[in-house]
Amino acid sequence: MSTIVVVKKNGKACIAADSLTTFGDLRMGSAYDRDYDKLQAYKDGFFGIVGSAAHALVMESVLADKKVEIDFSSRLGVFETFRALHPILKENYFLNSKDEEDDPYEATHIDALICNPNGIFGVYSLREVSEYHKFWAIGSGSEFALGAMYALYDRLDSAEDIARAGVEAGAEFNVASGLPVSLQIIELQK
Repeated sequence: MSTIVVVKKNGKACIAADSLTTFGDLRMGSAYDRDYDKLQAYKDGFFGIVGSAAHALVMESVLADKKVEIDFSSRLGVFETFRALHPILKENYFLNSKDEEDDPYEATHIDALICNPNGIFGVYSLREVSEYHKFWAIGSGSEFALGAMYALYDRLDSAEDIARAGVEAGAEFNVASGLPVSLQIIELQK
């Protein structure tokens, strides 16, 4: 799947991701994948998506559509963006929204982390949105990444160093994550 992390510390935010793509037991590393970077730029920030490899290309297409309004500046803005995107994903990109019968809403099947000058956010398949104070991780290597970042957060001053350690831990211990690390650093608004 992936390991993607966000970290906020000392006026900076960092988003980082591993670079391995998997299809079942097949692993496609960065040496074979021209577009291995899982981080996408949008306006003054970045985001990364875990799950189906198709999600990244779909989001690249959606972001290129000037008719779609995207607001990643706040928790509510992220929620409203993904609420508005759901019908577009279903109608234009053929999102399979079949869910478990006990799910309260149709799922987008997208988990993403967002990093911009306003903060660090996570969005999940039922359009739940969280804003984080320190750090978070998603993907199949997230538990390892969270452990590494927890252990280092108070010891290191750099959001970049903490994020890198999180992705490296995910890549070390999770079979669906691999190096090299891609990362982006931004200045937070005061």
